[in-house]
Order: sequence, then C-alpha cells, then structure tokens
Amino acid sequence: MMWVVGDEIGEVMAKMGETLGEDNRWTEAILLVVPLYSHSSSSSPQHTHPNNTTSQPTTTKTPSPQPPPPPQFPSPPPPPPPPSVAYFISGADGDAPRLLRLLLSIYHPNNHYLLHLDRTAHHSQRINLVISIQAIPAFRFFDNVNVVGNPDFANPRGSSALSSVLRGAAILIRYGRSWDWFVHLSAQHYPLVTQDDLLHILSFQPKELNFVNHSSYIGWRESRRLKPIVVDPGLYLSENSDVFYGTQKRLLPSAFRQFTKDRSDVLVKYPFGASHYFQTVLCNSREFKRTVVNHNLQYSSGDEFTNSEQRRIGTKDFNQLIQSGAAFASEFTLDDPVLDQIDREVLNRKPGRIAPGGWCLGNDNEDPCKVWGDSDILRPGPGARRLEKLMVKLLSNDTLLNQRCQYE
Repeated sequence: MMWVVGDEIGEVMAKMGETLGEDNRWTEAILLVVPLYSHSSSSSPQHTHPNNTTSQPTTTKTPSPQPPPPPQFPSPPPPPPPPSVAYFISGADGDAPRLLRLLLSIYHPNNHYLLHLDRTAHHSQRINLVISIQAIPAFRFFDNVNVVGNPDFANPRGSSALSSVLRGAAILIRYGRSWDWFVHLSAQHYPLVTQDDLLHILSFQPKELNFVNHSSYIGWRESRRLKPIVVDPGLYLSENSDVFYGTQKRLLPSAFRQFTKDRSDVLVKYPFGASHYFQTVLCNSREFKRTVVNHNLQYSSGDEFTNSEQRRIGTKDFNQLIQSGAAFASEFTLDDPVLDQIDREVLNRKPGRIAPGGWCLGNDNEDPCKVWGDSDILRPGPGARRLEKLMVKLLSNDTLLNQRCQYE
C-alpha cells in the first residue's frame, strides 16, 4: 500500500505513456431542488380628512440622539474543506464481497473510489458488485464509486499488478483531479481508523507529502528481485498465465536506480515491481524526493524489507493493531472475527452498513447514513489521536531527516 500525491501520479503516468481503453461506468444522480419563497409586508398609508373645521395645536419633539452603529468587522473566511482521497481497491476471483465490505468501512462522500476485480474473476462477479453498490442510497447520490468494467490481470509476482495500479490512477485522474492523495488497497486490507479520523489528521498535513516505505539497502533483493529477468504474460495475453523467469541475470546499475535506467524495463522485466516502483521513482526525482515520508501508514505482520514472512492477522493481534496508530492493516483472511471486532470497537459499523461519520444524520437504531448532511463536517474520535501520535513521530525533524531518501 502506498500514499502518493495526485501530481506525482500524473508524473508517473507521463513517464509510462500508457494508453487506456474505455471502462464501463455507472452513474445515477439525484437533483434536489428547494424553492425559495420571498415574503414581504406593506402598511397602508393613513389619510387625513379635510372636513375638520378646527385645527388642533401640534407639538414637535426633538428626537433623542441615536447610539452609533456597532463597528462592522469582516467575517472570518470559512475553513477550507477537508482533503479528499482517491482509493484504488483491487481484488481477484471471489473477492467481490471483501471489496464491498472494505468500501463500506472506508466510505466518505468527499473521496473517490475505483474498484477493480482482475480478469481471474468472472464478469458476473463485477455485475453483482455493481448491483450491490447501486443498492446503497449514499453511493447513488454522491456518485463517487465506480467499478472497472474492462479489467486487467494483476499478478503480484510480475509487472501486470503495477500496470493495473497505474491504469487505476489514470482512470481516477480522468474522472477528476479534485483529490489530494492516491491510496491503493487490496481485498486483504482493512482500516484501523474512521475516515473522519483520517481526513481530520490529513487536514493538518502538507498536501505534497508522500507516505511510502523505502530503503536503499538492497540485501537479499539483489539475487531475488533485481537480477532475475521475468516475463509476465498478463501484460499481453487474454488468458491467465503465471510469470516465467529468464535464464540470464542482469547486471545491476547504480543502487536504488532500478526503475529509472531504462523505461522499457519498468513493466516487463522486474519481479514484484509494484512493491518498489513508486518509492524508487520518487526518491530519484529532484522534485519529489524531499516529499517522501518513510512510512505507508499501514500495520503489517511481516517486514518486506527484511524478507520476513507475512502472516495472517487474527484476534490475538487486535491490541497491537490499535497501539500501532496506523490507518490500515493487512493481511486479513475472509470474514475473520478480528474484522468484526474492528467494526464494533473502532468503526462503530454494523454489518452491511457504511461506517458512520459526521455527515450521517440518521437514527443510530436504523442506518445513520441513510440521511446525510454537510460532508465537510468531521467528527474525529480516538483513532485520530492515535494517528496523530504516529504523524508527530514521523514528521519530527530527527525522524524525517534521518529516514529521508538516502543512498546507503
């Protein structure tokens, strides 16, 4: 998972020169017109009758002096709207229910969502996913959830997974540039804070920051990730096929420049390219390398950089999840009980419903997000305080400078 600023995503797509096909998109909007009524009143003039033959003496009173009007001060400008996040949520065959549950747990009207079931999933699964999305009134009204209708293969061992993420970012850019951060999640992710918590904390962060894990220490990756040459048939075949390795090994260029030496190598030769592409491009860019924060705001049960095995998260990990202060975690198994515990104790979300936020005005006994108000109103909770502590640690001068893109 990575957090990349919208401008940087545009830069990446410019580097890639990728041509996108047409994607199916369902939209349904509801227009609410509220008539305004003006109400005015008038008083009838008083008439004097000239047939009065006697005149009455009149007296004139000097009006008392009126106090000066109070000084007029300009009203303070309204606070800026909260930031917006563009989510690309990807899954494979059988992951449609998990994508829907993840969507319900991270939904906010100000965000943008693009869901992708890769080509291993039958098209009927996408149709059922769209039907489930359309059945939720908030999704229809705010019209900010879309499903990729012409999907890609996304093999994480090859470069097709990276191609899928870049294409998803390009589609989100094409739909509109009103978002500030791009986040890629998989069906194995789940949030540890509400969207009100997350957007509240992001409101205080510079919008040019990119939150990605990085390291210039090659170590074990030299023999397993960098020297092997792989071919991913998912880039050019219509049928699913696993990657295969070439017999030759490549000579390494300067450390930490694997993706910037030759653009033709980016998508076709490196294994597990999606795990390293964004941070490598960012750290080798003079414009963006000072914007990188060495943390992806995610709790993970394994360490990819030390090649430690990643295990599935369970209920025994709940306290550690909460204490981490992270915004997301992975990897979860389907319908694991710890997900229900997160729904109850962290998100206040009931099954089949959107995790409520400040924009939800309905009755808690029913579905609070069936009635909505101002989407700019945020009601952060304890998760915001946990995430704030993590941000303070990450953005302190010592941590930020010591962990900035370096060449070890």
